[in-house]
Amino acid sequence: MNKSELIDQIAAEAEISKAAAGRALDAAVAAVKQTLKKGGTVTLVGFGTFHVGKRAARAGRNPRTGATIKIKSAKIPKFRPGKALKDALN
Repeated sequence: MNKSELIDQIAAEAEISKAAAGRALDAAVAAVKQTLKKGGTVTLVGFGTFHVGKRAARAGRNPRTGATIKIKSAKIPKFRPGKALKDALN
């Protein structure tokens, strides 16, 4: 499912226009991004939790030349599914 299909689904389920569903989805995604950028977590009970993880610096290898390169540490977004989501899939 891509973004436009998700907007169509939201509009049909909530009985609102596609434009309103698109704005709502964009606002929700922006709120999650902003919270994660501040280092917080977003918990949607029954769905899951978005949080920021840390990836340590490490040595990598350039596949073209074979030379060793340094890869910086980074913050990465992570998602931990909730119990209700796991139960819905099984």
